[in-house]
Amino acid sequence: MTKNIDSFLKKHSLKEGDVVEITEKKGNSIKGTIIPSKEKILALKLENGYNAGISLEKIKNAKKIGSGKKVGKAKTVEIKNNPKLPTISILHTGGTIASRVDYKTGGVYAAFEAKDLFTMFPELAKIANFNSRLVTNIMSEDITFKDYKTIAKAVAEEIKKGTKGIIIGHGTDTLALTATALAFMFENLPVPVLLVGAQRSSDRGSSDAAMNLTCAANFIAKSNFAGIAICMHHRDSDNECAILPACKTRKLHTSRRDAFKAVNDTPIALVEYKTGNIKFLKKNYEKAGKSRKFSLKDNFEERTGLLKTYTNMLPEAFEFFQKNKYNGFVLEATGIGQAPTNTKEHEKNYEALKKFIKGGGIIALTSQCIFGRVHPTIYTNCRRLANIGIIFCEDMLTETAFIKLAWLLGNYPAEEAKKLMVQNLRGEISACTEIDSFEIE
Repeated sequence: MTKNIDSFLKKHSLKEGDVVEITEKKGNSIKGTIIPSKEKILALKLENGYNAGISLEKIKNAKKIGSGKKVGKAKTVEIKNNPKLPTISILHTGGTIASRVDYKTGGVYAAFEAKDLFTMFPELAKIANFNSRLVTNIMSEDITFKDYKTIAKAVAEEIKKGTKGIIIGHGTDTLALTATALAFMFENLPVPVLLVGAQRSSDRGSSDAAMNLTCAANFIAKSNFAGIAICMHHRDSDNECAILPACKTRKLHTSRRDAFKAVNDTPIALVEYKTGNIKFLKKNYEKAGKSRKFSLKDNFEERTGLLKTYTNMLPEAFEFFQKNKYNGFVLEATGIGQAPTNTKEHEKNYEALKKFIKGGGIIALTSQCIFGRVHPTIYTNCRRLANIGIIFCEDMLTETAFIKLAWLLGNYPAEEAKKLMVQNLRGEISACTEIDSFEIE
């Protein structure tokens, strides 16, 4: 068994800069250039410009198929701490924001150290002092509940060190889910914790990495905000970033730089890129302060699922959770909260839901619609679902409901989890949904 990246490269006669084809144990094939890797993760620069991290345990075979440019770090900029500036911690979890190609040397490198960040983003040195470290290096779609614990532990450690705030570099695909998880895990945070990603890698001219990171640093250094939030492009131009609420934000586009939007909500604030000026759009937000004593509940129930309703659903889809001993799942229904349980043909679907709840399971219901909210009494179908104990989750996003349910089941008894599911704990439920909220800005 390969213990670390050095022995792996030696075993397969590979080195940084080699172009390789990796075959995973599941049969997937990935081609790319080996870039600086750490511990038990092989990092590759893919042809599309993005980076991929592959666990050594998942690799079946590695074959060299060509030679790339020599890999090496560019000359780093040494910056001394400025006692007049606050100190910000940066925690890296992977993703494109921390890596780039230096076309002067031909090197591809990951910027996990503060001096590397100053080399890539020299404007940061005028904003704050930085401590930077790698927490985990994983593709965001592979993140698990265990990784949430690892990230939360690192956040707690930095807070205890007295940092002004924390930036978490994260892959964009599941960035919003991690933000939601951290929001539920932490209560009464005394500092700002911003999740930041990049839709386009740092070596591309249209990259959003520098702007997102700079705006996040300015917001932490200059504001009195406390809690979890997301910092990403507000529009596709390079004018300002939005500080977005953790539990009400969704990635709504695959590649646009302004892919992240608040749903049934508004941004907390806007940060101008060139000036660093901050405009708060919300006045009622948690304020930073050393007197705030935070608590951390970091357990998640692994046996929590999510089921999207669709045309021609068979009862096996609903029965899966009962058979596999799940403790709860989110049912993403149609419209205002309907599911295929009305006709004689779909009676078995309804009975499967009843059986799961009768057996002690929890079902939380959301809508496939992005905007608006579900309601348990408007239609007969909704009433039938509510009558058997399905919990209607107001205007909660499906992904938020999934994270919240898993977190509640991991930290509270089932009966208490049911009650808390419909309570607004971290801004995940709006008191009412304004019609104007349908307009995305």
